[in-house]
Amino acid sequence: MIKPVYGVIAEFESPTALVNAARAAREKGFRKLDAYSPFPIEELTEALHLHKNKLPLIVLVGGIVGGLTGYLLQYYVTVIQFPINVAGRPLHSWPMYIVIAFEMTILFAAISAVLGMLALCGLPMPYHPVFNVPRFAFASRNRFFLCIVATDPLFDREETCDFLQTLGPREVSEVAP
Repeated sequence: MIKPVYGVIAEFESPTALVNAARAAREKGFRKLDAYSPFPIEELTEALHLHKNKLPLIVLVGGIVGGLTGYLLQYYVTVIQFPINVAGRPLHSWPMYIVIAFEMTILFAAISAVLGMLALCGLPMPYHPVFNVPRFAFASRNRFFLCIVATDPLFDREETCDFLQTLGPREVSEVAP
């Protein structure tokens, strides 16, 4: 019986080698790639064709919901639940609702930003299969890794290992799940 794998990972010595390997893997047709680096590499984002971030939309929706919540809560309390007419002023005096609506907008946007970031990053993640690769400990120091995930339609264990070997890595390893 063949042992299942999470994917195949290659270790590179420089950011340039990692970016070139990512470009070559995308050109070959692989789509489920992941790269690990001790620092951000702008060219790597383009080489991997990472999708646009959805966080700004999540923050916008959170802010709109917060603003509407603050405004409608005040409207409900002062107009519907406890209508008190003081000196003939209108019950729905919208200028006095602005401050609370603004503060609720900021609060909901900030909370949705934090929760959205955690959700989109898949955090908290106490375990990831690449932690099983012994040399992956160097990913936070001075090494660069490219992983092709086994769920990729083009993934074949032997062919993928052979392809990664042609890119000039320091080492190619299988990642146990």
